[in-house]
Amino acid sequence: MNSPLHSIGDLAQRLLRKPAAALDPEEIRVLTGIESGTVSSRDAADVADEHADFGDRLADRVAAVGGSWSFIIAFTAVLLGWMLLNSDVLKHFGLAFDPYPYIFLNLMLSTLAAIQAPVIMMSQNRQASKDRVAASLDYETNLRAELDILRLHQKLDGMVIDRLVSLEAKIDALAAQLPEA
Repeated sequence: MNSPLHSIGDLAQRLLRKPAAALDPEEIRVLTGIESGTVSSRDAADVADEHADFGDRLADRVAAVGGSWSFIIAFTAVLLGWMLLNSDVLKHFGLAFDPYPYIFLNLMLSTLAAIQAPVIMMSQNRQASKDRVAASLDYETNLRAELDILRLHQKLDGMVIDRLVSLEAKIDALAAQLPEA
């Protein structure tokens, strides 16, 4: 029986027409799956989540909340409430802590933007990483399907050739039994 490394090398040469040393990690996983007869499809989200740490998950959550209509509506309500409170209600009692032009509010908004922008960028980088993982897994799946189809064609071609050889032998045997005219 061949060692697994030797089998992978044989498969690489036969199916991909390249030596085992020249294989990409995706190709090695596909050929290993073919050699072992296992399913090699994986969910890109699951693979990406396996490698996510707390900061990655937090960035995704902040970006999901910060990029939602719920956040925009709530944020607009808070801003309008702040302005109404400091322009009319508290000003009426002489207790407005941030009257027009709302300098403290501007400071808070700048701080929020300064913190939220890099967090959203981290989430976008993570999404780009997820997309790369998905593309790699798609390539593996497509390569596996293509190689399986190629192997099926080779098996069918072999069966057809064997059948033709068998028929040819039968025809020769029948021809030998016919009397010469």
